[in-house]
Amino acid sequence: MLRFLHFLLLLPALFLQVQAITWRGADFSSLANLESSGRTYRDTSGGAVTPFEKILHNHGANLARIRIWTSTSSSQYSLNYGLALAKRAAAAGMSLLVDLHYSDTWADPGHQSIPSAWPTDLSGLNTEIWTYTRDVVNAFASQGTPIQFIQIGNEINDGLLWPTGRISTQGFSPASQLLHSAATGVRAATGGSSVKIMVHIANGWDSSGVNFFYNGIFLAGQFATSDFDLFGFSFYPFYNSAAKYSALQSTLTGIANKFNKDIMVVETDWPATGSCSGVTLSETSVPISVAGQTTWFNGIKNVLSAVPNGHGIGVVYWEPGWIGNAGLGSSCSDNLLVDGSGVSRSSMSMFSS
Repeated sequence: MLRFLHFLLLLPALFLQVQAITWRGADFSSLANLESSGRTYRDTSGGAVTPFEKILHNHGANLARIRIWTSTSSSQYSLNYGLALAKRAAAAGMSLLVDLHYSDTWADPGHQSIPSAWPTDLSGLNTEIWTYTRDVVNAFASQGTPIQFIQIGNEINDGLLWPTGRISTQGFSPASQLLHSAATGVRAATGGSSVKIMVHIANGWDSSGVNFFYNGIFLAGQFATSDFDLFGFSFYPFYNSAAKYSALQSTLTGIANKFNKDIMVVETDWPATGSCSGVTLSETSVPISVAGQTTWFNGIKNVLSAVPNGHGIGVVYWEPGWIGNAGLGSSCSDNLLVDGSGVSRSSMSMFSS
């Protein structure tokens, strides 16, 4: 009992002592669309208007996560839109994490629609996803902004390219084949052998869900552990009160020990102001405040730093500058790292190493 009490006394100190993480990133995919609507950003009140990617990098962000939809419209995150944003991120000094949704719109645990121009049969989709993925990697390489990391799907807990690749209705085999085709498409591209392939699922704190996915997705002759390089997880505090640091630590430790691969948390947010209607945040000791945003993010850094064998390598804040959508899909009022005028909050410092 005395040892347990001693551990409890030490726990706050452990999370105050922030550990360095190699990759500190932001997904600012909405930026160019926001700028088109007249939004601007400043690092200080009264300061000069500054490109948001430069503000992020100046505060220590070294990884830009850019989502790509299969749409051909810039307002819908087309490939050309992503390529242009990648040039800006690279010029600011950031490496690239490209997030392929394999859909004309949002892909997440509840939505994974086949692109309207794609076939719907499994054979046709295997060919399409291979070709599309190869071509995306080639496009980034051709313009001089090679991809560092690529997600072959976004939050694919129940598979991808529904209904054909939906795990809950079709079993694991179609999804396993599609992931194998996507991965080999990356490797077939120019410089593809050096691109790190990520598999991304939601709810990184949920060991049961994570283990269900990874106990089933690897099938002989289909998707194999050798087909990808690292794991990506989403970890939000406002969708389930069980999303605690301790649960995330347990899940990530188990995954690292089992597969000996690197891990990132590639989506997270925390509220800066206001309230979270009807929601109990998962870490109740962290306040809804600008300081709380930094505390939450640093807590994730510390979880990752404790993953065995140095396999916890990065964390990404999701859409820190999306003015006009400050709740970022949650019931919280404002999860941004800027205020409504586009001025940086002090929580922007979370990206420092």
